[in-house]
Amino acid sequence: MSSPATNPTPAADVVSNGQQQQQPQLSAEQQQQIAQAQAMTPPAAAAHPSPSASLYVGELDPTVTEAMLFEAFNLVGPVASIRVCRDAVTRRSLGYAYVNYHNVVDGERALESLNYTLIKGRPCRIMWSQRDPSLRKTGSGNVFIKNLDPTIDNKALHDTFSAFGNILSCKIALDESGNSKGYGFVHYETEEAAQSAIKHVNGMLLNDKKVYVGHHIPRKERQAKIEELKAKFTNVYVKNLDEKVDDKALEELFGKYGKITSAVVQKDDEGKSKGFGFVNYENFEDARKAVAELHEKEHNGKALFVARAQKKAEREEELRKQYEQAKLEKLAKYQGVNLYIKNLDDDIDDDKLRQEFSVYGVITSAKVMRDEKENSKGFGFVCFSEPDEATRAITEANGRMIGSKPIYVALAQRKEVRRSQLEAQMAQRNQLRMQQAVPIPGAPGYIPGAPMFYAPNGFMAQGQRPVFPPNGMMPRPRWAPQQGQQIPVPGYPQGPGFGPNVQQGGRPSRQPRPPRGGGAAGRAAGQRKLSSQGRNNASDANAAAQEPQQQQQQQANGPEALTAASLAAAAPEMQKQMLGERLYPLIHASQPEFSGKITGMLLEMDNSELLNLIEDKAALDAKINEAMEVLKAHLAASEEPKAEASA
Repeated sequence: MSSPATNPTPAADVVSNGQQQQQPQLSAEQQQQIAQAQAMTPPAAAAHPSPSASLYVGELDPTVTEAMLFEAFNLVGPVASIRVCRDAVTRRSLGYAYVNYHNVVDGERALESLNYTLIKGRPCRIMWSQRDPSLRKTGSGNVFIKNLDPTIDNKALHDTFSAFGNILSCKIALDESGNSKGYGFVHYETEEAAQSAIKHVNGMLLNDKKVYVGHHIPRKERQAKIEELKAKFTNVYVKNLDEKVDDKALEELFGKYGKITSAVVQKDDEGKSKGFGFVNYENFEDARKAVAELHEKEHNGKALFVARAQKKAEREEELRKQYEQAKLEKLAKYQGVNLYIKNLDDDIDDDKLRQEFSVYGVITSAKVMRDEKENSKGFGFVCFSEPDEATRAITEANGRMIGSKPIYVALAQRKEVRRSQLEAQMAQRNQLRMQQAVPIPGAPGYIPGAPMFYAPNGFMAQGQRPVFPPNGMMPRPRWAPQQGQQIPVPGYPQGPGFGPNVQQGGRPSRQPRPPRGGGAAGRAAGQRKLSSQGRNNASDANAAAQEPQQQQQQQANGPEALTAASLAAAAPEMQKQMLGERLYPLIHASQPEFSGKITGMLLEMDNSELLNLIEDKAALDAKINEAMEVLKAHLAASEEPKAEASA
């Protein structure tokens, strides 16, 4: 690693990937102090390269991949390996990665040149990978800085504090929007460097703001200190005061329990009491006694609320915990009796929902969720009095037709629980898909000539539009032709006497071949062959003669109507195939060229919605038009690179 950076120039602009970053403004006296501290830095604070060439890269955008990091880090030196750390279940990026070089020199060069550079619009934070966690847990050399100007970022903080020693890690705390929270941390390699930084920077003006620099205190120690301060409070908050109570009356009321340093009733702009105030005692014992004696005591016809005065953030955190606790208790109370119902018609209201489910037991509440305009959102909740009643409702009502749609009924779950279950299911489906072999000609579900498609990131989430790979590749429909349906194979003449034709499962249908030879000899040879194989049985001959007639009749009558009950009775892996068999002819009638692609896109929807599309032609046409817009946009996007290449 390189030696500590030199003292930053006041108001210097550091260019990183074309973006300017403002350095903290320091006075001439402050610059001189930092220069003296840098000259006095002991040799122990000098840079010591890590024995391994492994770098930690943090603050990454969730969409950053190993390939993107390779493009950036391989420019410095040959990279041995790169790994973006991901969640074990969802496979989502955790926002950090490890880059391993073949030698330490390349790692030092990458740390010096790429630290805080922009990757997909976010500055990355690079440090040596610390295999031993004891260095982080001890907190030795860790410095906490607060009251920072919002314009100071990670690089500016690093450049300011690098004058005092080798920095292992430097970070500004950010909120959800990516804005600075006004504090940060600098972790030095040695405790001497941390002491020097505290000595020279604490109380210094950075961008006209006086900053505090001190040793970082672990969270457990901070919590213990906070609890100790809470126990020794002297400031008391009182509310629900009568409007006639002023500062003097408040002091008289609370003065009985000890010496008071101040007593104030909060007033509005017109000088009227807001109904609350603060009383500060000299000793914490007196404050605790006042809270115990006056809380919920009646004064001027009102019950007082007296408690330890809290900061706004502390009060909000306490209220949030109370809300979460009450929510958990409520969920535990209704566990196993509260049902979630979706796919409801728009005209179903609370009374109709209660009426439909009242046959299963005693209902304590039934509600259809509505938007701001009081329109139904298509789902609701029904709460029963007993778990057995709820179980019966799930068993009998799930898939039942109410109005024009089959409803979905299940136990109500918290959003976090449901999300984690869906992510686990998606990960499992993704793993199964990766384990599936490439379709083999002749195997069930194989369609000759269908384009192959492998989803790069597994199955798509609910409601997400399909992502198509380049070169016009489209998803392969995950369904097989109907029983007896024949699909012509390109390149072969079609019609009676010609073949091959593809039957269910993709197996070419064999046409009978006349025996070798001609005339009576040929016919006799054919009869002998049938006799030797046991095919001269009369019943077999009749069945063989009736089979084409049955297939023709089935094709003329069309496939059997698909209902929610028959779909639910089928195996989960066959349900999409059954729906695809019904959807494909309907889509082929209006869009024969893209019928296979559109069918594959629509099969990503819920089964209940697909059933509705089969029955509702208008809804199906709307979905087909929407899919065609997506296909046209994809085809137009794929044509642009070709046009540029030809130009």
